[in-house]
Formats: sequence, structure tokens, C-alpha cells
Amino acid sequence: MEAEMNVATPVTGRFDTSRLARIDAFLQQRYLDTGKLPHAQILIAQAGEIAHFSSFGPAREGEAAQIDERSLFRIASMTKPVTSVAFMMLVEEGRVALDTPVHHVLPEFKGVGVYAGGGGGVPFTTRPTAEPMRMIDLLRHTAGLTYGFQNRTNVDAVHRELRLESWHGNHDLDGFVAALAKLPLEFPPGDAWNYSVATDVLGAVVQRLSGKPLEQVFRDRIFAPLGMDDTFFHVPEGKIDRLTDCYTFVPGKGRILYDRGAASAWSRAPKLVSGGGGLVSTALDYHRFCCMLLGGGGLDGERILARKTIDLMTFNHLPGGSDLSRMSRSLFSEAANAGTGFGLGFAVNIDVARSMIPGSVGEYYWGGMFSTAFFIDPVEQLHMVFMTQLSPSSLYPIRRELKTLIYSALT
Repeated sequence: MEAEMNVATPVTGRFDTSRLARIDAFLQQRYLDTGKLPHAQILIAQAGEIAHFSSFGPAREGEAAQIDERSLFRIASMTKPVTSVAFMMLVEEGRVALDTPVHHVLPEFKGVGVYAGGGGGVPFTTRPTAEPMRMIDLLRHTAGLTYGFQNRTNVDAVHRELRLESWHGNHDLDGFVAALAKLPLEFPPGDAWNYSVATDVLGAVVQRLSGKPLEQVFRDRIFAPLGMDDTFFHVPEGKIDRLTDCYTFVPGKGRILYDRGAASAWSRAPKLVSGGGGLVSTALDYHRFCCMLLGGGGLDGERILARKTIDLMTFNHLPGGSDLSRMSRSLFSEAANAGTGFGLGFAVNIDVARSMIPGSVGEYYWGGMFSTAFFIDPVEQLHMVFMTQLSPSSLYPIRRELKTLIYSALT
């Protein structure tokens, strides 16, 4: 059943409407008129009610149709919080715990070691870990894993060589886990933070424990109960006309078409289902997901998680209460480092002053490689969903700019 959502008559609550209107002018003038972004859509809600919803720009190159509330976007790493929620549902059922060693569910990781040498055609040498990789390490990116696009180490070089992260490549989720577990870790679990395929591994944990394909777990346990009927790993044939074009920025060439909506890679079922980055969704669907989180795990009579589980997920879980500026080895993530901790699937604001933009302690957020983003502020009872389709997400400071504009509109 399609979820009903009124976007025509938004409520304003504790927002100054004239200041909210500045956001539209800012997006249009700074990003659309200049051609920096192909399109943009922003949804701002307070206490679960939409206070502002606006869309700009064409959905597809060479076509007049503009994006609207039905437009589909590749949300990439905004998939990670969904996978984390699915895992925490299994925690609530007593089927796994945060301190469970990963190899208890995925025995492929039994005895995995830490990089000690090799690469570039020379066999890897490893040293043993003092502690095993645990489920909490997957959730907070302290597992010692990496991404091929990091371009930092001999380990991520092998990711690229093997095309390990290719969704339409050689591996399904079980095959991906088996191949990944043959590689060394970059550091002992818990010693550092590195943006990584950890959430893809977490998706394999969810699939293995559930005994069902990950996409079915998401559909049955999260999307159907929440009325998220436009969120999936591949776009059904009957909805492909709603998928927007996606772009990438190439130095010296500017913005070029990366994935055409009408002939998208997301129109084909992936062999490797990525719990770390594979979903397509709409702003209204992800709004419902945010409402569930902000509502303490429930929405419209459907209970996904308990309130105390949401509380646990949104604490800073970095060892010793550290932040990313001290623990991160990553060349890239979807979070700013200063004043930022990490919870169970999200970045968490632990020091507003160090972030240097308005916010609240306890605010949590994440984004995707195509510049989509969301944040949830439990103190102000507000959340934002931002959609566009341009990589890399680090190209423009638009997320920080939008947060500043949104908080400046609070009365």
C-alpha cells in the first residue's frame, strides 16, 4: 500500500517561514543557476510533520520534467543506517550481541590477521589480533576494514584489483565475505576508525542470521511496516521512469553523466546486495525512516525498534569517548571529523563548538556518495532529508551550509 504523505500544506511549527524560504533561494542561486548541481530536493520536518519541502531542476538530461516528490534517488551510504537498524532488531531478539565476535556468525573471518607486509605482487604477511573483530566494530567502522576507493594502502589496492566491491561482478554476498576474509585487516579491531565495507559485512550478518536474502529482510521488516514502498536495491520496471539521472564531477571536464536514469545499472538486480550503499529511495520514504528513529523506534503503530535501542545507537561508541579527528585514518567519509563521534550506524555530534556550525549535542547524521544527506536532531525534534545526484559528496560544502540555514530558521 502506498504511504500517504501530505506535502502540499506543510506546518511551520517553531520555524520562521521567511527564513525557511531563504533555503530555496540559496539552492537555486548557489547551486542550480551555476550548474554545480543538476537538481536538488530538500525536506525539513519537525516533530514528524513536514515544515518545508521543495524541489529544483530537471530529473533527466534533455527532458523538461522537473524532479518532484515521486523522484527516485540513489542514496548510497544512507543505506548504512537501514542495515544497522536491521541488525539491532536481531540484537533485540537475543540472536546476537554487540560484543559477539564476527566469526561466530561469519566463520570466514576466523583468524583474520593484521597487515604486516606485502602487496604489489608480494604475498601478504600478517600478525594476529589481540581481540577478535566484534559486531560493534562493524557498526562503528573500527573493524580494520577499508574501501577500495580510499587509495591509501596495499590492502585497498587489492580491493580494486579484485573488483571486490562490484555489485554486478563475480561475488554474491557470501562470496564477497569469503574473498574479503582472505585479506588482512589494516589495523587491529578497535584501534582506529576507517570508513569501510564494514556495513556490507554487517548486511551479510543480518542475512546469515535471518536465513533470508538481505533485500527480503529489509522489505518484510522495515520497508513494508513503515510504508516505504519506493525504497529498493533495484528499481522495478514500472518505476524506472521516476529514477533521476546521476552525475559525477571530473577535474578538467566538470559535471558529466555517470548513470542515466532511463538505462540505469540500478534497473538490474545486483549480484552483490550492498548493505553499505545499494539502496534507491525517495525523500518521502526516507522521511518516514527518520520519523521512526526520531519517534523512538515506532511510526504509525508499527514498532521497528525499542526507544532504548535507539538511545543506544545514538551514543558515541568510539573507544574512550574519542572523536574522528583523533581516531580516523580515512581519507574520506561522509562526516566532518571535528567534534564528531560515531554511534551504531551514524555519525554523532558530541561537541557543537568544534563542529563550528549550529547544532545540538546528540544530533546524528549520515550521507551518500552522490551528495544525498540526512540529519536528525532529537533536542529540537527536527530532521532533514536532502537529495541530489552528484559525486563525490565532498565536492561542495552544501551539507554544512544547509544545516546552518535550517538552524537559523528556528525561532
